[in-house]
Amino acid sequence: MKAVLATDLSAASEATIHNETCLACLGRIGVEEIHLVTVIPANVHRGMPGIDFEKRRRRAIRSYERVIAEAGFDSEVHVVRGTPHRRIRGLAETLGASLTIVGSRGKSPLENRIIGSTARNLARTTETPLIVNRIERGTDEPSVVKTQLFRRMLYATDFSENADRAFESFSYLRHATKEVTLVHVETPKDPGDGDDPSDQLETLAAQLADWDIETRIEVRQGDPAAEILAVEEAVDPTTTLVGSRGRSRLRRLLIGSVSEDIVARAAGNVMIVPPS
Repeated sequence: MKAVLATDLSAASEATIHNETCLACLGRIGVEEIHLVTVIPANVHRGMPGIDFEKRRRRAIRSYERVIAEAGFDSEVHVVRGTPHRRIRGLAETLGASLTIVGSRGKSPLENRIIGSTARNLARTTETPLIVNRIERGTDEPSVVKTQLFRRMLYATDFSENADRAFESFSYLRHATKEVTLVHVETPKDPGDGDDPSDQLETLAAQLADWDIETRIEVRQGDPAAEILAVEEAVDPTTTLVGSRGRSRLRRLLIGSVSEDIVARAAGNVMIVPPS
């Protein structure tokens, strides 16, 4: 598997790259090749006096490449220019990457909004499964909030086709996953098809049990995003897994409001799986 790991060379991005536990988790799920990418924003001009941004970034990212190589991964560095989320997404698609990883401090003060907006824009437009690696806020030397990326998963489903596709990620995540909480939130808008959501969750739990993964199920009523985040607070997963779901021909531009809320407000890591 190939992964694209995006960095803006900030302290927050460095925390993701230098965390050996996170790198080990990627190795366990089958990642063998990591492409480090940093994007010079389009409004930063080559001719600005006294500053060679491209050379500076290439020199800085080489130290990250050494960390990746020492962890046992094949690696390649990409220093590109343009709009960050578009160039990151384009590189992942060109390489045929299985994952894109980006660090984010989540809801943050103004000075930290650049990487936050990149993570949110990637979540809206990515065609590759995206891991938003949550980083501490309010400190000059941040670390990752949850070091074991996939050990304890929270999987939220509305039983849609795209939610099913997100569940299929356990075919490789299972090599690093020990516990999964399966949650479905009932709303007044749910179709009355007569299927018991508990039974549907139990069917999914049985599949995970075949891989020796401990499971629990939660069926809640109310606002989906609020209830999923409440379950996250209660069970403290390392990563919340959800499918993004677009609408009509604008699928690539829209992320379901539930998924977007979770990306913005979750305390831990979030993995978004886009429609096929």
